[in-house]
Amino acid sequence: MAKKRKPADGMSANNALTVEQKTEETGAQAMARKLLQPTLKNAAAASAFTEKMMGSELELPGIGDYADHIHAATHEAASGDIAMASKILAAQAVTLDSMFAELARRAAINMGEYINAAERYGRLALRAQSNCRTTLEALAKLHQPREQTVRHVHVNEGGQAVVADNFHNHTGGQKNAENVDQPHTPETRAAGESAAMLGQDAQGNGVPVPSDQRGEAVPNARGQR
Repeated sequence: MAKKRKPADGMSANNALTVEQKTEETGAQAMARKLLQPTLKNAAAASAFTEKMMGSELELPGIGDYADHIHAATHEAASGDIAMASKILAAQAVTLDSMFAELARRAAINMGEYINAAERYGRLALRAQSNCRTTLEALAKLHQPREQTVRHVHVNEGGQAVVADNFHNHTGGQKNAENVDQPHTPETRAAGESAAMLGQDAQGNGVPVPSDQRGEAVPNARGQR
């Protein structure tokens, strides 16, 4: 059995709770704000679980040490660093895969003689396998670039609208390539160029007629019965 080690000089556990009080709040309000911070609450939960997992034989860190570590991790995550999330997901996937293997082994041992136990172990094994797959999918999605569609509508001088879809891949620190080309119409005309619209006939007709002769005048129907 391992003996409880004494902390070395300068390495004692930090159990002190420092409360910064603002000028516009009371001491009780400052304490409430400190105790309700996500960093401190999660540090308390993490320390409780860690103590149950590791036991009391080791010299464990203090609540302040847990809070400092969680504060640093959340600060890195807020700045866009995904290293911690990637490590957590990878570690959890390995643990879930180990659970699947052990539960599947127990299902095989009980197969035949204890069918109910084998069925329960089998279902737990498949659940661990499913969670492992979901964790790996989340890990893969975390490292995949996000694709975004940006739609640009260009209205040319002649009144023709050209719609172009540009796809941008978000790859963290990498920048998208600059698109300096303008979209073209299906007839490969340059932007701003379009077929001329018929507005006035050179012969004096207001609109084009299907033949070289104008249509006959329509008689006035007023007064006729």
